[in-house]
Amino acid sequence: MKIVVCIKQVPSSNEVRLDPVTNTILRDGRQSVTNPFDTYAIEQAVQIKEQHGGEVIALSMGIPATEKLLRDAESRGVDRAMLLSDRNFAGADTLATAYTLSLGIKQLGGFDLILCGKMAVDGDTAQIGPELAENLGIPHITDICEFISITPKDIVCKKITDKGYQVLRVKLPALLTVVKNINMPRLPSIPGVLFGLSAPLEIKNAVDINADSKLIGLSGSPTQVVKTYMPERQSKANSIEGDIASQAARISQLIKEFI
Repeated sequence: MKIVVCIKQVPSSNEVRLDPVTNTILRDGRQSVTNPFDTYAIEQAVQIKEQHGGEVIALSMGIPATEKLLRDAESRGVDRAMLLSDRNFAGADTLATAYTLSLGIKQLGGFDLILCGKMAVDGDTAQIGPELAENLGIPHITDICEFISITPKDIVCKKITDKGYQVLRVKLPALLTVVKNINMPRLPSIPGVLFGLSAPLEIKNAVDINADSKLIGLSGSPTQVVKTYMPERQSKANSIEGDIASQAARISQLIKEFI
């Protein structure tokens, strides 16, 4: 089985910076990490390979520094990786990103299954998976919490819903997005780290994947962010003086003011 797992680079919580012109997140690689939900997709892909055989390929679109995240994925059991990196990809919304990823997947020469994390923690849209599936013309299921059975032709899995669970069967090839706690992502082994340092990793630009310049990056993004800002965090403490009775009375008064 040939499995493609899509990985996104996200900034660590204390490294989010915004472009004042485009209102998009600046991604310069400083303190960046693999999107947490994608780590579960990586682990699930590797587990499927271990149980049923095949190959796992990691795919990402991002700046050159994203290579280190792909090599980390290879140290955890991924066989090879592809990075789509080009200045023309910058500023892409989910639609332009899904289009670009679909071209990258076509470059890989076929697949049986695509796995993605439920969503990216910096955008929280949960749109990339479904949009990528639509670009490729394949069925998709979101929010998978358990794989029940896997055959070369189909997969039976459990999907989380607002009212409980659904057990669904999907024909392959297909795209599935997974939730956290579907598994426990493994740590890289020493042999895995050594493999990741020299494992196969292709880097392709917009020309390499025959991308339409009107459909990629900021120019290919119908979603335009009007304003984005980081809220200022402020904290204030009041000291309450006096004996216990007066302190209790003051606290009671403050509580009433906030109710």
